[in-house]
Amino acid sequence: MKPLFAKGPSLSVRLLAFTVLSAVLMVVDARFDALKPVRSQLGLILTPVYWITDLPLRAWEGISEQFASRSELLAENQKLKAEALLLQRRLQKLATLTEQNVRLRELLNSSALVDDKVIVGELIGLDPNPFTQRIIIDKGARDGVFVGQPVLDASGLMGQVVEVMPYFSRVLLITDVTHSIPVQINRNGLRAIASGTGNTEYLELRHVAETADIKVGDLLVSSGLGQRFPAGYPVAQIKEVNHDSGQPFLQVRAEPTAMLNRSRYLLLVFNDSRSPEERASAAAEAQLRADGKLSEPVAPGPAGSKPAEPVADEQEPQP
Repeated sequence: MKPLFAKGPSLSVRLLAFTVLSAVLMVVDARFDALKPVRSQLGLILTPVYWITDLPLRAWEGISEQFASRSELLAENQKLKAEALLLQRRLQKLATLTEQNVRLRELLNSSALVDDKVIVGELIGLDPNPFTQRIIIDKGARDGVFVGQPVLDASGLMGQVVEVMPYFSRVLLITDVTHSIPVQINRNGLRAIASGTGNTEYLELRHVAETADIKVGDLLVSSGLGQRFPAGYPVAQIKEVNHDSGQPFLQVRAEPTAMLNRSRYLLLVFNDSRSPEERASAAAEAQLRADGKLSEPVAPGPAGSKPAEPVADEQEPQP
């Protein structure tokens, strides 16, 4: 009589058999292409299973997005509105600055209002040599630029032209180690020599006597000695004065008033050889023209003479 339930192989024998079969299948799949169609069919069959198992996660993400916090959305909306307002303000300010820049450049080109003739140049490059302090500007020999010409920005003296090409020039900054400029303290007229250090942040005043009347905050202006730079232009401001009892001279450092690392538009100065009377006459004429009271240029008279009377815009016909 047969038993009702036949006894099969033990569990360990089955595990061993499946293990061997799995190893054989992996070796065959790695070495041969015979199982590629089978693997493709299995992937097609298991695709719905993958989609179903991923369904809860995708559903949870969708629900989370639908029920996002209303306060967070309002806060983000307020932030975006504030940023848009700031950008609009900057745009308006840029438009205002552009118009102001045009007016200032026109004023600077009206050189009759100042003692010296100037033209406006623009910085177009920096000298690649790290051991020099030089810049390149867009004015050259075609514009009348000459070697040794002083260069300023809106805040003070920057340097001088050292090389002139037809359409551009190189300018040596006052902070270059090879550059020195005669200066005087605006407060008391004390003369000194300001030398470059290779650092755009400061200049050094060398051979200043220990007893010299110099203080932190004093303004240094060009003295005009040497006939290279016009007198009276701001150069630097004293930032540090060190007294060393063992040294015969003071250690003085000054910060340039010109924005050497930031200025883009520069002034090239032409020395004015006119007499003070001629300068005053030209300045008065330019002021009258700016006020709309003068229609035609007035020919300069001899030195010491009074400015010519303004010409009326319209004259009555003579009978």
